[in-house]
Amino acid sequence: MEALLKDKVCVVTGGSKGIGRAIVARFAAQGAKVFYLSRSEADDAAGLAAGAAAAGGSVAWIACDVAKEAEVEAAIARVVAEGGVPAVVVNNAGVTRDGLVFRMKLEDWETVLATNLTSAFLVCRVAARHMIKARAGSIINLSSVVGITGNGGQTNYSASKAGIIGFTKSLAKEVASRGVRVNAIAPGLIDTSMTDQIGAEGRAKLMESIPLGRSGSPDEIAKAALFLASDLASYVTGEVLKVDGGMAM
Repeated sequence: MEALLKDKVCVVTGGSKGIGRAIVARFAAQGAKVFYLSRSEADDAAGLAAGAAAAGGSVAWIACDVAKEAEVEAAIARVVAEGGVPAVVVNNAGVTRDGLVFRMKLEDWETVLATNLTSAFLVCRVAARHMIKARAGSIINLSSVVGITGNGGQTNYSASKAGIIGFTKSLAKEVASRGVRVNAIAPGLIDTSMTDQIGAEGRAKLMESIPLGRSGSPDEIAKAALFLASDLASYVTGEVLKVDGGMAM
């Protein structure tokens, strides 16, 4: 069976660790030319590149703060110059600054919205122009189950992830006639450095809400992203795929 993303140029934001890193590795293993955008390079960058090469793909890091317009424009321009028009764009970059709303600093609100939501707008505004001209492409935006259900202590994060859903559906309608698909993934409790910050009591409570009775792995999200990126999902657009063990059922 031929690799699902053979020779396709893919852009992944926040690709240095966690879910983003898993998506980079999974796409490269399917023959993709992956460019990941992040402020720091992956800790195992050499191993990541070697694994990609062995599978017929490639991985390249571009230093970029995706919340900054000029840096995003420069990064996408570099992708086009060095690789070609992106066939797949994954907006994965995300941060948390949790706290009750009446104690939340404006800076914490703005940082989360800028990184989690505005960055997707900035990346898509540039990349979608190229994809529209090519009349093909897949955009995948990372939301969260809390963007669907809400979560106390995470008004900023939940708002950013709910915004991703509205952004995804609206953009899907704008670009569908040009052959570009736009979908979102809403992960549940996934084992990453971000969720490692949850205390034992909070984690136990979350586990009670997951019918499958376990947390998920970054690669399980990467597999969902691979499906949406590939031609296997050629008739899927405007969807929000929950990958949460039934958490938001």
